[in-house]
Amino acid sequence: MEIFNYMETYDYEQLVICQDKQSGLKAIIAIHDTTLGPALGGTRMWKYNSEAEAIEDALRLAKGMTYKNAAAGLNLGGGKTVIIGDPKKDKNEAMFRAFGRYIQGLNGRYITAEDVGTTVRDMDIIHEETNYVAGISPAFGSSGNPSPVTAYGVYKGIKAAAKEQFGSDILEGKMIAVQGVGSVALTLCDYLHKEGAQLIVSDINKDAVKLAVDTYDAKAVDPTEIYDQVCDVFAPCALGAIINDQTIPRLQTKIIAGAANNQLENTIHGDELHNRGILYAPDFVINAGGVINVADELNGYNQDRAFSRVEKIYDNLLEVFAIAKRDNIPTYLAAERMAEERINYLRYSRKQFLRNEHHAISRHY
Repeated sequence: MEIFNYMETYDYEQLVICQDKQSGLKAIIAIHDTTLGPALGGTRMWKYNSEAEAIEDALRLAKGMTYKNAAAGLNLGGGKTVIIGDPKKDKNEAMFRAFGRYIQGLNGRYITAEDVGTTVRDMDIIHEETNYVAGISPAFGSSGNPSPVTAYGVYKGIKAAAKEQFGSDILEGKMIAVQGVGSVALTLCDYLHKEGAQLIVSDINKDAVKLAVDTYDAKAVDPTEIYDQVCDVFAPCALGAIINDQTIPRLQTKIIAGAANNQLENTIHGDELHNRGILYAPDFVINAGGVINVADELNGYNQDRAFSRVEKIYDNLLEVFAIAKRDNIPTYLAAERMAEERINYLRYSRKQFLRNEHHAISRHY
């Protein structure tokens, strides 16, 4: 991998390689763009097959955070950290304290939070060394578990997609197939059930499925059959890359809107959904509730304010759908364009300001 060539091609700002021999820390911090503000993105700990794979993952995830934060209307840029190691065996306090010192050394350019393989407890240890961390324990003024807020944002996003596709955002009587019933999806099912939606659920966790069936009168199907269900909304809330060549022909839905990350295996699958008339709510827009909630901590967490900001996911998706129709493009591309338009507008405004300042100084002298 030619790192500088890759960073120049996709306009990355900074890549930081961190190591601490005593604790075993091997971390990569990628900062993609800080036009809108400090880069915010979680810390992932994973058993990567190679250092190159870890670097590539950090870069890819950081760019994704730029788009997610921009599309959510946050004054934050995009960044991400990956720590190479087994989160079940390799963690220790010294590792996260050393990592916290590296973050502190960036002087606020990057703010981290938990992600796959890390926990609130890990963030608390990082917090011992730096204030540039969110998602810490409520005892420190944090918001705690972000799952309920993420679920609320997805619920509002499904309503926006229904408004676009059916002309009404009322979900009563709508059939919604939920793939995966983890903590976010169970809370989502609660919102949907209370509005009178009919639910189909699947998960490899049989206890979670039973809970959804007993609590929300859901119909359970085998995980291999979830794609074949006739429904109004298909809500992926588990794995990524599940919209692909094999699954698209099986889908019998009008809308895809769920909490999972990276739902499209490839951008061509977003094009295929567009061609088939299936409305796709881009994942980084609809599932932004968690990052909106974490971002609220930076101003002193207020739950009512956080939920109020998460409600704007509804309007953000309607804007994405409007751009898609305006430019006759798939919704995934419209979401990227919406984020880019916001970033580029600020870049242009800053250039104009600096140009005017330069002219004013020149005239003075």
